[in-house]
Amino acid sequence: MTTSKVQIQLHVIYCELILTHEVPKRAFLLLFSCLCLCGCPVETSLSVLVDTKALLTCPPVLWPSVLVVTWEIVLRDKPPCFRAYRRDTNQTKRRNCTDKRITWASRPDENPALQVDPVAITHDGNYTCQIVTSDANFHHEYHLQVLVPPELTLVQTEKGATVCKAAAGKPAAQISWTREGDCVTEQEPYWGNGTVTVQSTCHWRGAHVIAVSCSVSHLTGNKSLFIELDKGVRTLGFPGSDFVIILYVKFSLLLVILVFVGFLYFQRTNDCRSRK
Repeated sequence: MTTSKVQIQLHVIYCELILTHEVPKRAFLLLFSCLCLCGCPVETSLSVLVDTKALLTCPPVLWPSVLVVTWEIVLRDKPPCFRAYRRDTNQTKRRNCTDKRITWASRPDENPALQVDPVAITHDGNYTCQIVTSDANFHHEYHLQVLVPPELTLVQTEKGATVCKAAAGKPAAQISWTREGDCVTEQEPYWGNGTVTVQSTCHWRGAHVIAVSCSVSHLTGNKSLFIELDKGVRTLGFPGSDFVIILYVKFSLLLVILVFVGFLYFQRTNDCRSRK
């Protein structure tokens, strides 16, 4: 039996076993590496926005030479899912594949690509397409990362602190300020689903700051939020007593001006009466 026939037979047996039994996959792959002519493996890191559609393609090969196509899907906290297509019998099989959002992109006898629609946070993981042809063995592995844009808020608290929050993003966002102040940035997991909330709290004690903005950097896009600070006593850097004194001085000056204007008015009125 020639090497190519041994390769074909081994892969057919392997496909049948992984779809019906638990088998030591690494042992079979080691055997393939010894007996098969293998194309260069390809690994791709793929980032996809949540609630969109992801299309995963297999290595480009001449379709008439294809014998078997297999997809292995390894997701977090789930057993591996296997999908296979055998061209000589035009059959498809699967094992441990319960997620209905992961399907063949079209008919596997026309295009063995896989699609995830819509993408969810739980679809983080590794997706490997392996194709056996009459000449060689090819595989393409995707490391899929699901991106979730954070929800942004920028508020000023009653105590005068300004808080910029990027909630439930994946991966964690980065926050920067204009103008820089006395800031503390914290992050914590959100509901244990892989998303992270980042919160930055700032003060500008003793500084003449009227408005500030926070910039949030994330793989899904960068955004900036702007806020006018409404706590005049704290924003302008005046202690409470000094602020009261300033108001008192301004009121006193206004009163003096009103008295002076009133005096001039009555003086002019008296002059007009005396002339008559």
